[in-house]
Amino acid sequence: AHSAPPLSTEQSKMAKHLIPLLDRVLVEKIVAPTKSVGGIILPESAVSKINEAKVLAVGPGRRAAQNGDLIPMGVKVGDSVLLPDYGGQKVDLGDKDKELFLYSDQEILGVVESN
Repeated sequence: AHSAPPLSTEQSKMAKHLIPLLDRVLVEKIVAPTKSVGGIILPESAVSKINEAKVLAVGPGRRAAQNGDLIPMGVKVGDSVLLPDYGGQKVDLGDKDKELFLYSDQEILGVVESN
């Protein structure tokens, strides 16, 4: 029996891709900068908490209880969204630099539009 060759680092990153089910949304939280423009490391108390995230993937939506019709998602991939202070499920896909969370479409407070 032949075994598959080991995956390179890049291939293993590509292999871990999450597709949300139902009305779930995968987001990457936007992390507040911890250094000032001049390179000074800011204390945690001075760093404002940002409840904004970028949508990385969305599920197909959920079905209406009455008739089974698909209820469309309120967000799409690439949207910047406003998140509640609490909630969401932390997800680890192997990338230490990203804070990934799964939220229900109903938990997301709104879409942030930039002018």
